[in-house]
Amino acid sequence: MIKIIASDMDGTLLNNKMQVSDANAAAIRVAQENGIEFMVATGRGLTEAKPLLQEQKLRTAYITLNGAQVFDEDGRLVVSVPLDDDMTALSMKTLDDRNLYYELVTDHGIFSNSRVRRIQNVADLLVNLNPDTDYKMAVALASARLEIMNINYVEDYGEIVGDENVHVMKIIAFNTADPVALSEPKKLLLATGKLMVTSSSRNNIEINNIKSQKGLAVAAYAAKRGWTMDNVMAVGDNFNDESMIRDAKYSVAMGNAVQPIKNLAWFTTDSNVHDGVAKAIYKAIEVNAQEASMKK
Repeated sequence: MIKIIASDMDGTLLNNKMQVSDANAAAIRVAQENGIEFMVATGRGLTEAKPLLQEQKLRTAYITLNGAQVFDEDGRLVVSVPLDDDMTALSMKTLDDRNLYYELVTDHGIFSNSRVRRIQNVADLLVNLNPDTDYKMAVALASARLEIMNINYVEDYGEIVGDENVHVMKIIAFNTADPVALSEPKKLLLATGKLMVTSSSRNNIEINNIKSQKGLAVAAYAAKRGWTMDNVMAVGDNFNDESMIRDAKYSVAMGNAVQPIKNLAWFTTDSNVHDGVAKAIYKAIEVNAQEASMKK
């Protein structure tokens, strides 16, 4: 029986307007009414993710920052896996040496040293995930979402990493003009054996502690409920979803997913602009009904 559905956000639960559609929201409520717990598993921080679910008055647990932080339905922090200080320093130097723009995601919020580049990168993400979106419209959407995303702007990241009360949970680097430029730093950082470096879009890399992975976080969360990954449906579209797509018995790739994720998946649903998550949820309810009838 499927007891938990864990869904990615960008390119998955969110449509081309970066919103949870009415159809997806309705399906989530149906799942909850049928005894299936729905949770978000995202590379976003809680301050970026939660407001988008609250717009639809949805209450869920959150796996955030690719598994670096996990919050229960009541908003309590139950898991925290920050980057080690030496790995934070190495990652920043590796990116700075190549003049790559990046942001620090901490337990005190998300920090950027350039508002303009932040808007550009959110707009680029929108266009990459939804190629039919006009770039000017994407910039307008990105600008409008900044307040919700609650970004903190600083002149120098040194003041953040120098604060012993602040822990860096994730570093995300961008290069839209030449995504291949991210390949070398990714390779170097992975070679440490202490970092997990994934992507949520072709123009970024996301740097986490090696223990911070969506699949590990979902498994740990399920175990606390007395379930295993055989009781989990995981839904995603990109490489930072790979661990949970690989480990869940009922793994679902979005219609717009990258091919390697589709190759791993048990089932491929519709795209994020055609309520693919809702269709996956109804598939889960169907599976549970079939299993229940077989036990009679």
